Amino acid sequence: MAEIIEQTEELQEGVSEAVTYTEDNIRHLSDMEHVRTRPGMYIGRLGDGSQVEDGIYVLLKEIVDNSIDEFKMGAGKRIDIQLEDELRVSVRDYGRGIPLGSLVDAVSVLNTGGKYDTKAFKKSVGLNGVGAKAVNALSTRFIARTVRDGEMREAVFEKGNLVSDEMRPTEEENGTFIFFEPDNMLFRNYRFRTDFIETMLRNYTYLNIGLAIYFNGHRIISRNGLEDLLNDKMTSPGLYPIVHLKGEDIEIAFTHSPQYGEEYYSFVNGQHTTQGGTHQSAFKEHIARTIKEFYGKNMEFQDIRNGMVAAIAINVIEPTFESQTKIKLGSLTMAPELDSEGKPYPLSGVSVNKFVGDFIKEQVDNYLHKHVDVAEAMLQKIQESEKERKAIAGVTKMARERAKKASLHNRKLRDCRIHYNDPKGDRRDESMIFITEGESATGSITKIRNVETQAVFSLRGKPLNTYGKTQKVVYENEEFNLLQAALNIEDGLDGLRYNKVIIATDADVDGMHIRLLMITFLLQFFPDLIKKGHVYILQTPLFRVRNKKTAKRQGRAKKGEAPVDTYYCYTEEERLAAIERLGSNAEITRFKGLGEISPEEFREFIGPDMRLDQVTLRKEDSVKEMLEFYMGKNTMERQLFIIDNLVVEDDEDLLH
Repeated sequence: MAEIIEQTEELQEGVSEAVTYTEDNIRHLSDMEHVRTRPGMYIGRLGDGSQVEDGIYVLLKEIVDNSIDEFKMGAGKRIDIQLEDELRVSVRDYGRGIPLGSLVDAVSVLNTGGKYDTKAFKKSVGLNGVGAKAVNALSTRFIARTVRDGEMREAVFEKGNLVSDEMRPTEEENGTFIFFEPDNMLFRNYRFRTDFIETMLRNYTYLNIGLAIYFNGHRIISRNGLEDLLNDKMTSPGLYPIVHLKGEDIEIAFTHSPQYGEEYYSFVNGQHTTQGGTHQSAFKEHIARTIKEFYGKNMEFQDIRNGMVAAIAINVIEPTFESQTKIKLGSLTMAPELDSEGKPYPLSGVSVNKFVGDFIKEQVDNYLHKHVDVAEAMLQKIQESEKERKAIAGVTKMARERAKKASLHNRKLRDCRIHYNDPKGDRRDESMIFITEGESATGSITKIRNVETQAVFSLRGKPLNTYGKTQKVVYENEEFNLLQAALNIEDGLDGLRYNKVIIATDADVDGMHIRLLMITFLLQFFPDLIKKGHVYILQTPLFRVRNKKTAKRQGRAKKGEAPVDTYYCYTEEERLAAIERLGSNAEITRFKGLGEISPEEFREFIGPDMRLDQVTLRKEDSVKEMLEFYMGKNTMERQLFIIDNLVVEDDEDLLH
């Protein structure tokens, strides 16, 4: 017993020594060091620019936000943006310019900025005292230049450290110039995508009528605000002219389209709140209630909103967002109770819900009374939605019961632990689901996936072609119903469980067909899932090229031998390059299906370097005509297209 006690004491002493906590353990990080050490606290995620939510776009947005704030304060109607080699960006506005004496502090000292003074920036967009500093810290080179009344001050930084600071006279117009090059050590192999940037800039112009943004010399401007936004985003014509209403600190636009589901675009102080928030929830509630009260009929809210495409933009004093990246509004009121001088704001204490609701109640009701044609077209759409809902009520009830049972044990779903709809989830943006076909592919992905963030849904063969079908098929088809339940999108995207919905099929004709069938299903019934950028195609390698001699020994190189040189090639060009590197020892394997790729090999293809192609939908992509051509009846037009574009592949030629 004494021996045991003695050993325990020794162990306790060892533990005590191991976790010694003294003044030496305390570190003080400078502002710039803290941002570089904890970038996620400031910009959310890093990434390489292949996804719209990647950090490099947050950096650009923070700089542009500051220029937008100048415009909102009535200073500067033009912003010039230049992208160099997809790597470096400069932003020049013609606002008031940062005060000369505060330039260095304004871009390098956290919690320093003009936006704490609500007189100078009443309804700002940018991060108070953080935005430009985060960009500075995360850039290999950062130049800030301000011009005020014939004087210019320029400060140059490298990774947040000041390397030069000079003043000189100038004849340039007042305003601010910012240049930055993101740090490639943090944003590995990054590239800016011009289409992502253009979408971001167009959103700014929709919300700031009269603002001209020149991107690489190309002018982007909006004349009709949110009406232009809906016209640019809608892929099907509206059933009636867009209703566009504006008031003090609020603007809304909406119509109905022939599509299923609901589609919303919401903004706060010019910031695109992609995940909505209190203002979007208020809009959805009050637009449905107002329309119901106008007709005086017993209507369901879901019938009223089915097919609705809408946008709302509001201005809030000192808004509160649910994350640093400002994609969801958390503010309950339009303004704080008191300003910095202890005086109340005009909208102090008024809830966002009441503000939005009062505007919609008055303006939408008035509009419908004045425009009988719009009211008639809207009523017809609502009645059609109601008729279809009632026609499938019995099927829907059974399907929901089936889905409820499946939620306890969905045999098709191998779920993950972290979900997109978890409001407190730190890694919610990392959540994804792979939609696979075939047991072997499903087994490979399931075995090596990250169980924290990666779920798998298994299809049984080719899914049904849903073109021309009604929503009834979503509930009648067990597979589609279980998928809908797994994604949790029956009532819209608010409850979406995965940020990325990834279609993972074989890279052959059958695999392509399954992709097309799945995309058809989503376009028909959940188009907003695609429009909001949640749907992707997994790219898997077509070839494996490796050293032939060591391959025969199954890659088990003896001591002193060179390891197996293996290259996974996604294109013909990559295959030829790999063969050139390996020479005559090259062994080439053509992967015709995901099931042919071993689980260990698959680990790399769904890891951090996974290759994804985002499924996008543009205005010029006419959904109805596109689906009719590819998924409709086998017309002569389609037959001739196939004949004209038929390619016969000879595997023997590829392998030699």
